[in-house]
Amino acid sequence: MSSAPPIDLSAIPESQRAAVLALLQENGALKDANRRLEHLVAELNHVVHGKRSEKLNDDDRQLAFEDLETAVAAVETRKEQAAPSTMTPPRTRQRNLGHLPAGLPRIERILEPTSLDCPCGCGQMHRIGEDRTERLDIVPAQLRVLVDIRPKYACRICSDGVTQAPAAPRLIEGGLPTEGAIAHVLVSKFADHLPFYRHSQILARSGIQIDRSTLADWAGTAAFHLGPVVDRLTEHLKSSGKLFMDETTAPVLDPGRGRTKTGYLWALARDDRGWGGDDPPGVVFTYRPSRAGAHAEQILQGFDGILQLDGYTGYDRLTRPSRKGGAPITVAHCWAHARRKLKEVFDRDGSEIAAEGLRRIAEFYRIEVEIRGMGPGQRLSARQARSAPLVAEFGNWLQAQRLRISVKSRLGEKLTYIHRQWGGLQTFLHDGRVEMDSNAVENLIRPIALTRKNALFAGHDEGGRTWARIASLIATAKINDVEPFAYLKATLEAIAAGHPASRINELLPWNFTTSS
Repeated sequence: MSSAPPIDLSAIPESQRAAVLALLQENGALKDANRRLEHLVAELNHVVHGKRSEKLNDDDRQLAFEDLETAVAAVETRKEQAAPSTMTPPRTRQRNLGHLPAGLPRIERILEPTSLDCPCGCGQMHRIGEDRTERLDIVPAQLRVLVDIRPKYACRICSDGVTQAPAAPRLIEGGLPTEGAIAHVLVSKFADHLPFYRHSQILARSGIQIDRSTLADWAGTAAFHLGPVVDRLTEHLKSSGKLFMDETTAPVLDPGRGRTKTGYLWALARDDRGWGGDDPPGVVFTYRPSRAGAHAEQILQGFDGILQLDGYTGYDRLTRPSRKGGAPITVAHCWAHARRKLKEVFDRDGSEIAAEGLRRIAEFYRIEVEIRGMGPGQRLSARQARSAPLVAEFGNWLQAQRLRISVKSRLGEKLTYIHRQWGGLQTFLHDGRVEMDSNAVENLIRPIALTRKNALFAGHDEGGRTWARIASLIATAKINDVEPFAYLKATLEAIAAGHPASRINELLPWNFTTSS
């Protein structure tokens, strides 16, 4: 399209030049805004559809989306302000009117007209109705001081002593924080991934000077007192017939060398919702200084069920007759990891063999989507009738491709990986409680990666253990739809008040209610 010829302002009556010039400026601003929007759309397409090496991981992608959406909103608002109101209708913003939770406090403001006198001089107008609109308002975290006053009483006649109420129980004797304050610090650090030094800065803006080391001390003290709850949670999980296990890195400062070393948080999880199991979901993280398989063996002492995991060879010792702490474990390997291996080759080389493997695995997953939520008996019947023949065909196809492909090639290595786990990949065909993959536990350890990114290192091995304990309770609360702050506050208050060890089950996250 050819551009419009330039306008000669001298040919326009002087009284109208200012209006025409304003329109030209508005038109230029709109063109600039449109170019900016086109650039943002191009950036978004690059994030979603760019080359694999240039793509972002899930967390960074979310950050990119947030920044792009913020930029788009700014440009759209600029367009609204620049365009004449008669030319461009205002855009429809995303709204939540009428859907704000009923439990939120409402502060009503009545906005009266400046005058109620009738323009016709008839007298005052009468109220015939009203319009109500709701908007979400946010008040920053309110800091307050709880002052306990304990009056002393004595008899004016006798001298038998003074009566006074006992001091309120405290988790930290003689300390500054309430249990609610400690719970807030724990949730900010381990659920919202806010480092202690940033939390200290936020408090300073409200005039409260609390050093990061003090916040860390509160967290460590709380972790110690919450230890028995986490231990009971671990016992409860290990009494199950089927669990998931995975591990992720936890960088830890090595005081002797003045740099970080790599520790590990081992996740042991239960999630039976896929087949309608009665046991509530939960996860326990255990810190260990390395990824050695002996740690998995030690963590799983007392567990003799089915374990769903990836192909890490450190778990191999769990299936041996010489396993310490129990009978050999039945392993269910992860089809998502098998698929991931083929996807890596396909994305890099466009391999037709990898594409065929991906197509076959997709057929298994289509069946799983249809039977999710059914009982274990129904799932098992469907798998034996529909999935088992497809898996057998995949096995024959796998062996045929391994005979054709060099084991030293990238594709050959991936096929060998799948072959090594072939027995465990078929476990889901023999037990309706077993899932096809270990995605449930992978999703639970993702928040650990976010905390790790914002913490850099746990400080020392004991810091890693603190991290594991708090993360276990927060993650288990969240997966049971329990608000972590409310749960931790009530639990710390109960512990401070001397909650008996014989009733420790009452403090498990899935037993929490707001009334408890």
